[in-house]
Amino acid sequence: MKPTDSEATPPRDLISDLTRLVAEPPQDFATRVLQRAGIPRERYDTYVRLDTPAGGLFVASGPRAVTGSALDSAGLTATAFETLHRERTHRSAVRSGKPFPGVVTALRTGRARRLPIDLSGFTPVEQAVLEAVRAVPAGQLRPISWIAREAAVPTEVVAGALAMNPAAVLIPCHRVTYDNGAPCDGTFLPELGDALRAAEGIDRGKTEERLRQGVMFLGSDTTRIYCHPTCAHARRITPPHQVPFRTAREAGRAGYRACKSCRPVTV
Repeated sequence: MKPTDSEATPPRDLISDLTRLVAEPPQDFATRVLQRAGIPRERYDTYVRLDTPAGGLFVASGPRAVTGSALDSAGLTATAFETLHRERTHRSAVRSGKPFPGVVTALRTGRARRLPIDLSGFTPVEQAVLEAVRAVPAGQLRPISWIAREAAVPTEVVAGALAMNPAAVLIPCHRVTYDNGAPCDGTFLPELGDALRAAEGIDRGKTEERLRQGVMFLGSDTTRIYCHPTCAHARRITPPHQVPFRTAREAGRAGYRACKSCRPVTV
């Protein structure tokens, strides 16, 4: 005998109860399973999604260092991030609710220089470039030639190394410019770099105005020192005492010496 329509259709309250059972597992569910299975922590990475001014940031880490990060603003999903991470590091990354120690503070303050980041898969030249980028303080910009000098590498290899940045935002490529002052955001979309710079207090309007005027350095007529315009010392020079320079050579000929903090290229 065929069931009646009322017998064949589940009650609405049962459907509601079953729907509530279909839910996302806890963020640390996968890591708990691995731990219960006895898989050593050294065998896999974990990752979290954190907020930044440019959107969500996936940050993966092993037991001792951050192993990669990527913005999701361009449509990157968690699954795609896991795939890309595995292709680059040959390690699986599982979702977690616990970020690597220091990551949240580094993103909040822009100070990630001391955060351990694993660059073991890169050549010595690439590592030197990325470490030089990490030395650029929050709220400041440095040209490619500065990065090359600090890394002791040819200028022409810098852009290529920036494009391979494995730790978006944490290795702040948005603080690097071409030698003409235009942003060099590596793999970022321009609007993402702009959002990160704005969050650090870098005034895009002032930066573009200086570019149009060809101003690459600012000197102080009281200290006779010249700096990169975004240097903390340059920002303290009041307008009546600002002396613009197009080149470091021009500043040197005018009797100005290079700032020991931002260390502008002197020749």
